[in-house]
Amino acid sequence: MPHKQKRASEQKHMISKKPVQGMDDSLNTSGRYKGRRRGKSAVIEELEGAKGDSHAHLPSSSETIEFRRRPGYGQMGTKCMVKANHFLVEISKSELCHYDVTVIPEVISSKLNRAIIAQLVKIYKETDLGSRLPVYDGKRNLYTAGLLPFTSKEFAVSVVQEQGLDATKELEFKVNIKFIGLINMNQLNELLSGKQVGTPHKALTIIDTVLKEVATRRYLSFGRLFYYPSIQKTHRLGGGLQAWRGFYQSVRPTQMGLSMNIDIASSAFIEPLPVIEFVAQFLGKDVRTRPLSDADCVKVKKALRGVKVEVTHRGNTRRKYRISGLSSQPTRELIFPVDEQMNMKSVIDYFQEMYGFTIRHSHLPCLLVGNQKKVNYLPMEACKVVEGQKYTRRLDEKQITSLLKVTCKRPSQQEMEILQTVRQNAYDQDSYFKEFGLTIDDKLATVESRVLPSPWLKYHDTGKVKQHLPHLGQWNMINKKVVNGSTVNHWACINFSRNVQESTARGFCRQLVQMCQLSGMEFNPEPVIPFHTARPEQVKKALKHVYNTAAAKLEGRELELLIAILPDCNGSLYGDLKRICETDLGLISQCCLTKYVLKVSRQYLANLSLKINVKMGGRNTVLLDALCLRIPMVSDIPTIIFGADVTHPEKGEESSPSIAAVVASQDWPEVTKYAGLVSAQSHRQEIIQDLFKTCQDPQLGSLSGGMIRELLLSFKRATGQKPLRIIFYRDGVSDGQFYHVLLYELDAIRKACASLEPSYQPPVTFVVVQKRNHTRLFPNNHNDKKNTDRSGNVLPGTVVDSKICHPTDFDFYLCSHAGIQGTSRPAHYHVLWDENNFSADEIQSLTNNLCYTYARCTRSVSVVPPAYYAHLAAYRARFYMEPDASDDSGMHHIRPLPELKEKVKNVMFYC
Repeated sequence: MPHKQKRASEQKHMISKKPVQGMDDSLNTSGRYKGRRRGKSAVIEELEGAKGDSHAHLPSSSETIEFRRRPGYGQMGTKCMVKANHFLVEISKSELCHYDVTVIPEVISSKLNRAIIAQLVKIYKETDLGSRLPVYDGKRNLYTAGLLPFTSKEFAVSVVQEQGLDATKELEFKVNIKFIGLINMNQLNELLSGKQVGTPHKALTIIDTVLKEVATRRYLSFGRLFYYPSIQKTHRLGGGLQAWRGFYQSVRPTQMGLSMNIDIASSAFIEPLPVIEFVAQFLGKDVRTRPLSDADCVKVKKALRGVKVEVTHRGNTRRKYRISGLSSQPTRELIFPVDEQMNMKSVIDYFQEMYGFTIRHSHLPCLLVGNQKKVNYLPMEACKVVEGQKYTRRLDEKQITSLLKVTCKRPSQQEMEILQTVRQNAYDQDSYFKEFGLTIDDKLATVESRVLPSPWLKYHDTGKVKQHLPHLGQWNMINKKVVNGSTVNHWACINFSRNVQESTARGFCRQLVQMCQLSGMEFNPEPVIPFHTARPEQVKKALKHVYNTAAAKLEGRELELLIAILPDCNGSLYGDLKRICETDLGLISQCCLTKYVLKVSRQYLANLSLKINVKMGGRNTVLLDALCLRIPMVSDIPTIIFGADVTHPEKGEESSPSIAAVVASQDWPEVTKYAGLVSAQSHRQEIIQDLFKTCQDPQLGSLSGGMIRELLLSFKRATGQKPLRIIFYRDGVSDGQFYHVLLYELDAIRKACASLEPSYQPPVTFVVVQKRNHTRLFPNNHNDKKNTDRSGNVLPGTVVDSKICHPTDFDFYLCSHAGIQGTSRPAHYHVLWDENNFSADEIQSLTNNLCYTYARCTRSVSVVPPAYYAHLAAYRARFYMEPDASDDSGMHHIRPLPELKEKVKNVMFYC
């Protein structure tokens, strides 16, 4: 196969790993850290196999941090029974054995490691392994249900693998298996019985490894997700992709015992097509007769990088390669040296002479495959995409819609598919289950839940409806006015859409202004300057023109709001507009897509008016209990509620930074307005680095800063009081990251408070919010209309804190929203730290009630709003990065995001 040598300048640089800035080497656990908790807490051990790369050196602590222990169970609400996709697992073995595995020569690939151990077991099981059937994690750990006949032994193993240009090659390995120790199940049993013991990670790891071994032998595995096209029929998504159905499984300790959580999953996979056909579908155009444009080549290169293909021009030899890129020239222009004398040959001639293969589409570029030192050319028409490759990049709108049609199943159908998966997997008949003494129940867990009452909402007294009690988690604005209407005196409109005439834009804005006035806002019906039309590529010039023209006319007063009409497919226009408005001009904007402008609905206008009101500093609704000072643990003393989240770049973007966002309530007792701040940090860093920071100034000395400190000061300016209680909702943290995130971020909150006043240490409650969990709650009777919403899901406000929750830690599941389509996903809340001594009812009702205050719609939402807002702010901030911010040059230094303008950061600009 023809190849070229890769230049040294094309080699990638490694990402530097920087420690978290502004953190001491220890966490002070004295004083208030211990003094404000009720009862004992579970001591956290350092978790094994924590997810993500924190890029931070952990501080040592003389004392361990302890999670909040469950203070009791909630009693509030109407009790009802639900089913959960948790299955009871029992283990009869009292001891399991742990062995260390060393493979020589060392193997990086866990897939090859598994193949080596599988071959070893096949050869030696009945002899040297004493008929034991071990499980292996693909790295260094092997587990058995009893002792092997040796403490240390070396085995010779050979496996056949594709290698080089030969079809196969036999590889020889030496495998050393060495006994480490016995793993006792007593600690696990004590935890499951409710005793306060450390989490038995090793015991859980062994059981998890057994479960994965069982599934991996039948399905393609991606972490805890398992797929195979035969599970259900695949569905085409368009663009060369197809949807595969699969399932998720994990084991965890719960109050009912050891539980296996099984859920149905769907993901996009690359369709196993000839590469030319894939490219044609991906671009949505014929590529067999027309050359690719430069823009098309960039798109195709990004889509194909890392994809595995097999050659089709060598008969039965289906050699597989991984694509590293595309040639910069079409195939007909490619030549390469065939010998050391640098005699050249064209790729077309080489394939004709070597394989008798005629290249018919020589106008297309070649695929580049191979390693860094030696890159080979492969014609697209000689390759086919290998089956079973998960697509990890962002889907377009049509693909998302198609995937949702596959994944959105009504609760009764979802429950049936989960039970069908358990039966199909036939765990109890599996040889590994029998070997390790595992049994699994084939029925879903039946759990007692409670439906929390909806909160009363307050609207403005000038409306017909002054107070409203939502029904089934949704309501509307008919006969209601927003509780605090904002004022818009000076606004302008830019139209970036060719399909919207100026008269249409005027008519749309007139209707929008009327809706805002009807909802209770003061809104000047006339724009400051005439409607402006511009092309999308002139966004910066157009925005500055409108801003400056308005400023000149207003004579010192500022333009307050920009309404922008965008094409339905607008590429980078939306992000560019938001970046310029929010970080350069300090201008609040509201974007509207062409399809909604041309076909106006009252519901769309009503939703826009809600968004505009909060962006301009108003409030849409407030909890009536907040105004009456009746919210426990909030209304008694000035309380600030934070929300925090970190979003990470897509897979494949190895140099892009992660974006952290923190929002905080700026009104008390209403707790409805949230100001937000954003920050860029190290690639895939989950711990928020800029919560608190210090720097040295030559004149002023040490200066304190960071997002927590700034938001505390902002609260003081807005309310005239300093917060005397902090409630911190943290989104996006996996179980394995709890300890590290709590350790650093609680410390940062403490330091931010102390930087304002040494004795200022308000009590903190730190709650992790997990939306992407795999627990599903189903009605006990799908035909019971009293206990289901219109979509057939459990009622909004359904909370579970028993049976499927942790044996000792303070956690609960809350389904705070009404289902729209498919099966609702409850949010999983973990109270990791609680110096405010919340009872179960207090934190559950507060969280549920806050879900009715989300500003962008008249529905209760699935995640507590401060966490939701933080996610929106972090997503918005990704648009703030300059176009070259993710180039290789930025890999050693995280370029700070441009500062939000003061006018923007104090309002809910991200809505």
